[in-house]
Amino acid sequence: MITVSDLKLSFGDRILFKDVNLKFTPGNCYGIIGANGAGKSTFLKLLSGELEADSGQVSYPSKARMAVLRQEHFQFEDLPVLDVVIMGYPKLQEVRKEREELYAKADFSEADGLRAGELETEFAELGGWEAEAQAAILLSGLGMAESEHGKLMKEVDEGRKVRVLLAQALFGNPDILLLDEPTNGLDLDSISWLEEFLIEFPNIVIVVSHDRHFLNSVCTHTCDIDYGAIRMYPGNYDFWYRMSRILTQQMKDDKRRREEKIKDLKEFIQRFASNASKSRQATSRKKILDKLDVEDLQPSSRRFPYVGFKPAREPGNNVLSIQGLTKAAEGQRILGGLSLEVQRTDKIAFVGREHLAKTALFGILAGEDASFEGSFSWGQTLSVAYFPKDNAPLFQSDLSIVDWLRQYTESEDETYIRSFLGRMLFTGDEALKPVRVLSGGEKVRCMLSRLMLSESNCLILDEPTNHLDLEAITALNNGLIEFPGVLLFTSHDHEFVNSIANRIVEICPGGIIDRTMPFDDYLVDPKIRELRDEYYQGHVIAEI
Repeated sequence: MITVSDLKLSFGDRILFKDVNLKFTPGNCYGIIGANGAGKSTFLKLLSGELEADSGQVSYPSKARMAVLRQEHFQFEDLPVLDVVIMGYPKLQEVRKEREELYAKADFSEADGLRAGELETEFAELGGWEAEAQAAILLSGLGMAESEHGKLMKEVDEGRKVRVLLAQALFGNPDILLLDEPTNGLDLDSISWLEEFLIEFPNIVIVVSHDRHFLNSVCTHTCDIDYGAIRMYPGNYDFWYRMSRILTQQMKDDKRRREEKIKDLKEFIQRFASNASKSRQATSRKKILDKLDVEDLQPSSRRFPYVGFKPAREPGNNVLSIQGLTKAAEGQRILGGLSLEVQRTDKIAFVGREHLAKTALFGILAGEDASFEGSFSWGQTLSVAYFPKDNAPLFQSDLSIVDWLRQYTESEDETYIRSFLGRMLFTGDEALKPVRVLSGGEKVRCMLSRLMLSESNCLILDEPTNHLDLEAITALNNGLIEFPGVLLFTSHDHEFVNSIANRIVEICPGGIIDRTMPFDDYLVDPKIRELRDEYYQGHVIAEI
């Protein structure tokens, strides 16, 4: 068990955490959530001892072994991949190294023999004989081919280094596992493997992630960092989000009777418990929810944005026709002969590893790029709004946020303009900040305000969830589910794609895979897997 008592940390005049009292127990996975800059990664550093708090303490049993996902990707360049993984269990690695050095001695003495016997016993007790096999299993599960296991770390590209360091953290069944964005750089099959690993993991897991699908799959509890406080809630991210919305709405309604509040919450908790789908988490979550006193639940004070797209008119039957669209850059073909017919009810997710092709296609369709071959035509009723992946050129200005947004509407009514900014949490003087100094997340929220203001019936969105916190992603997700128009988009967010798209298009080097089906069904369809292997000329794991 980890006990956090009266924890406080400040940076200058800003209090990051204050009066934090929490307990983390074995058999549970705790997801740490909070707005960008709230201190999620900092809290993990306090738990690991990397940072020291101003006051209070973090305590856990002295014999408990803690493993942390390292972020220093180039720390072990001259070591073999397999050895780097085993280093995740420092005691075993220490014994292993001493044992190898001892047997390598040219003048092996009697004392060395006695020490060798001690080391052999300790080596066996620590699981040394199975260490390489266990390390190999972890690496394979995370998508590292067996041929890579013996390579030096400097021979592995940075994206693969991330997987090695994750395997290092998982190795040796640590008592406490701290993971900061563990799904970064992983393909979908590796993420699925990691989810199953953590579901069956018997000890304490504390994880920071922006991947809602991952958090919903593995977490039994959610810790919300909110205005200097950290509150722990039972259940995964979806449970926390929906419960928080119910509580917030009911708090606003003074006329609602207390008994009605309790009844609604109990019904929601019961539905959530019955829908749990994972073995260990389902059992653990059900036990937690059975003991839950709804009278003790408090709504989050976090502000949630509102995203709603209301087209000025419905799209007609003729939407978009693409014929033989081809794009090349620097002598390399990026997009080859794409043909596609888009229908008025389509919400198409473009998936796969051909990221340049997706961005090129969106730029052409949005009228941003005229250097292509082939043709495309929009229906007369279509009004198109574009969200580019790179929005930086749009913010090279000293205009205030209000004046920046004013460029994209004929209305002179500042109240009308501010209403869209207010939905994205730009209120009061915040709306007067110059756009040049905005953070990545703030720029995205401005772009979303622009899209809402456009009243378009067709949206083209290239990675719209980048830089957003979980609450903004969820709000955008809900807004696009309700959007009645045509949607063409790409995203690395599994939940986002699966919950919005009704059609999947994968642009492959050897052709196009186009299916009208949910994304989760697309991933497991054996015929699609065969087709993907054919189009990539070899086995390729699905990506988004």
